[in-house]
Amino acid sequence: MGYQRRISTAAIMILYNAILWCALPFVVGYHLYRSVSRGRRAALAERFGRVSPAQVAAVAGQGAIWVHAVSVGETIAAIPLLKALKRNYPERKILLTNGTETGRGVAGKLPEADCTLYFPFDYRFAAARILSAVQPSLVVIVETEIWPNFLSTARRLGIPVLLANGRISDRSFPRYLKIAWFFRRVLGNFAALCMQSGVDGERIIAMGAPAASVFITRNLKYDIPIREVTAKDREGLRERYRLPTGVPVVIAGSTHQGEEVAVISAYLAISPERRPAFLVLVPRHPERSPAVAELLSRHGLPFTRRSELDHRPGDFAPGEVLLVDTIGELMQLYAIADVVFVGGSLVPTGGHNVLEPASLGKPVLFGRHMENFREIAALLIECGGGVQVRDGGELAAMLGELLGNADRCREMGAKGARFIEENGGSTERHMDVIARFLGDG
Repeated sequence: MGYQRRISTAAIMILYNAILWCALPFVVGYHLYRSVSRGRRAALAERFGRVSPAQVAAVAGQGAIWVHAVSVGETIAAIPLLKALKRNYPERKILLTNGTETGRGVAGKLPEADCTLYFPFDYRFAAARILSAVQPSLVVIVETEIWPNFLSTARRLGIPVLLANGRISDRSFPRYLKIAWFFRRVLGNFAALCMQSGVDGERIIAMGAPAASVFITRNLKYDIPIREVTAKDREGLRERYRLPTGVPVVIAGSTHQGEEVAVISAYLAISPERRPAFLVLVPRHPERSPAVAELLSRHGLPFTRRSELDHRPGDFAPGEVLLVDTIGELMQLYAIADVVFVGGSLVPTGGHNVLEPASLGKPVLFGRHMENFREIAALLIECGGGVQVRDGGELAAMLGELLGNADRCREMGAKGARFIEENGGSTERHMDVIARFLGDG
């Protein structure tokens, strides 16, 4: 049986690579289309592992540390870890890679990253090219990114790869378990797997990870620094975004298609009762802003795009909308909020990180589709820092209630911030595992 499984694993790898090569024209075409349609460079050279001499020089020295975070959420979650790596290993350069344009946009603004690139496509030649050029002392992959060719190439070159903040979702686990015989070989290429919870640890071991390589390090997302937003901070940010003075602000962050209608309807429902009020609408994907702008126009709401804010003749008035079509400003906007709604949760996309606004002491509302943050959402509700709503009607009711009760908003925000402080410590646990490969620094 073991021999048959080894043959099956080899056959699957051959099939996997054959599919990759067959898909090559579509992969290139898709990324060229995305770059042209969104006005961004395709960076195909980086995605095929080609690194310029200047980029190599930026991370040259005593064995760079390579951190990979696929998109925005993972990049933000990795910030405490990046800070700790820079603090403990100041002599080592940090390469930060992403898989998405939005993730790369956020990564490029982080001072801890000495160089930012796109993560290579999972072709053996691409992985070998960039690993040989950079020669990192350690690769840290944030959350469950499992790329068979990259992992096997790194192991062949003697470069340890660590999985950070790993999790196996309820939906994925049964599928993974069916091909555990394949994952056993792939997961064996990780030098260490740092998982968010005991359940995640048990699941990845059941999938074939060596038990001795699995560590329970909790969730990096809890290590968001708690920041008190002073009255001076709020005043400065309100001036920057041209918001009306003395008006309660609702931030709807990371919204998806189907949610903006609910948010707009809720805003219209509360405005006649609670005016003055102001809405900041932040679609998860900025390229959707034209469609959201059309929705706002259809509902008769005057708005200004963030990219056009400098050309606006005056400040906003109550009842208007700031439509954010840029990236990298969400935490600053959360700091202005009186109430925050976190999107990706009224529609079945799995939710987004509710700890970000909670870390700023803001009351947080979110929908019932929080599969990717199930534990966090449940604990935030339990501690009193967040409220879950089923639909747009409940969202309108809760917004109206909270905007009319400043004391409750402050109490919810304080409870959420305290909850994050009490559940921190994941970064230190990760650093203990990393020290096994890099020393104490």
